[in-house]
Amino acid sequence: MTWSRASSGRRRWRLPVALAAAAAALATATVSTVTSTPVSAAPAKDWLHVQGNQIVDEDGNPVWLTGANWFGFNASERVFHGLWSANITEVTKSMADRGINLVRIPISTQLLLEWRAGQTVAAPNVNTFANPELAGKNNLQIFDYFLQLSEQYGIKVMLDLHSAEADNSGHIHPVWYKGTVTPEQFYVGWEWVTERYKNNDTIIAMDIKNEPHGTPNQPPRAKWDNTTDQDNWKHACETASKRILAINPNVLVLCEGIEVYPREGETWNSPNTDPDLSPNYYYNWWGGNLRGVRDHPINLGANQDQLVYSPHDYGPLVFDQPWFQKPFDKASLTADVWRPNWFFIHEQGIAPLLIGEWGGRLGQDERQDRWMTALRDLIAEHKLHQTFWVLNPNSGDTGGLLRDDWKTWDEQKYALLKPALWQHNGKFVSLDHQVPLGGVGSTTGISLGSRYGGSDPTPTSPTPTLPTATPTTASPTPSQPAGTCAATFRATSTWPTGFQGEVTVTNPGTSAIRGWSVSMTLPQGVVVNNVWNGVRSENTVSNAPYNGTLAPSGSTTYGFVAEGGTGPVIISACTAR
Repeated sequence: MTWSRASSGRRRWRLPVALAAAAAALATATVSTVTSTPVSAAPAKDWLHVQGNQIVDEDGNPVWLTGANWFGFNASERVFHGLWSANITEVTKSMADRGINLVRIPISTQLLLEWRAGQTVAAPNVNTFANPELAGKNNLQIFDYFLQLSEQYGIKVMLDLHSAEADNSGHIHPVWYKGTVTPEQFYVGWEWVTERYKNNDTIIAMDIKNEPHGTPNQPPRAKWDNTTDQDNWKHACETASKRILAINPNVLVLCEGIEVYPREGETWNSPNTDPDLSPNYYYNWWGGNLRGVRDHPINLGANQDQLVYSPHDYGPLVFDQPWFQKPFDKASLTADVWRPNWFFIHEQGIAPLLIGEWGGRLGQDERQDRWMTALRDLIAEHKLHQTFWVLNPNSGDTGGLLRDDWKTWDEQKYALLKPALWQHNGKFVSLDHQVPLGGVGSTTGISLGSRYGGSDPTPTSPTPTLPTATPTTASPTPSQPAGTCAATFRATSTWPTGFQGEVTVTNPGTSAIRGWSVSMTLPQGVVVNNVWNGVRSENTVSNAPYNGTLAPSGSTTYGFVAEGGTGPVIISACTAR
């Protein structure tokens, strides 16, 4: 199944088939800016805080959170989608190499309460041939393993409570409570996960609830005022944030918007008449209406410096909003939609903004491409924080950064996103002071310490080691011989039109090898269309970043799926380096 959204920002679940004047008026608004001087010693911890409309590290250096979403833990599978074919290490490393410094992970209250009660999914929907490092792990252990990988590759994590229930369509429900999931359990779930990870600065932010929404004639609905009513989202986000910050005062908390807000002279008791004919409410995307901040801002008291507001915004392929049905550009969208709904928060220095979801398909509707480019330019121009929707290719109405093989990147979409990723001197910047984005030795990323303090410091704590088929030793020094390798093939399963194969690579020599590549000869008409634990170029597969080093007598495996026949595979060469 795939994600899909419907009218007025509403979402449904479906089966897959696979401005100048306004700017001038605000030119004199007070905008908080932060300047800093480089420091010689980077902070030991990576916790972030708020100054005006910026997010800063513990030395006051401005940072830019630029990332993407990866869903699945919120759904009935209770684990990342895609691990049925993709390798978790390869996906994580590829995100880091391409500049994703923050991953927003949707979860559910039900999942948190299950974990709190010691209930896990012992055998989640994970292909252990593709993910040998996950063999025997339950879904909580897989989540913790992802945190280890994120730490290793310099990525930070934001938890997003996407729905009350672990349900693939749970995001459709408009509020944070449902059935047996009460408002109090919503708070308890957040307290449990905060307590569990309060000393782990890989998780730096909590998005309190995804897309509160609803309208007065379709209860339950989320409203925004100064009451303590059960359906008052402002009160709920304030309460959850305070309870989280009482446990970990260093984590960022994000409050999204709602769907509608009463127009001037109206109240939450006003009838919800047709917004196109006699509007009593301002409409926007689910989670995208933050007009209430003007009248009723979130108040976290002594922890106000941890608050970030987080709108969502989409294009006409998700829903053809009224502003897309007339000529528009970046200036008109800013004046008509973004500024009145949320951009004023940044312009007036009230708080930082993190656009938690934006994205969509390209090349299908010129208006969609124009909207996405305009929002990208607004993000890049003002250094607005953002997490792109989405990594997953199985998002029905947006598609993903990855294509359907969960391996190949959509280069057109990535090219659009890339200017909105934090870069300095041609390198992507991590939110980790010690670890460059991409990990130690990265050629595409630098650490936060390097960005503000010079060269990349060496991590003082050991990075997690990734399992191979047998234990490995350190890579040989350049003076050591490269060694040799051998490879054998076996078919692990077959069907009339194809097969799944596994190749075991062994080091029969007396010194360690630092990498390997295997050349295969395939029967005529047979095509390899998916490889895990290796990097494919035509019919040659080389080691992945984590399984190239093999000790004497050590071995590792890679797997693949082939279509077009079931004939034998011949290993023509195994080359070590």
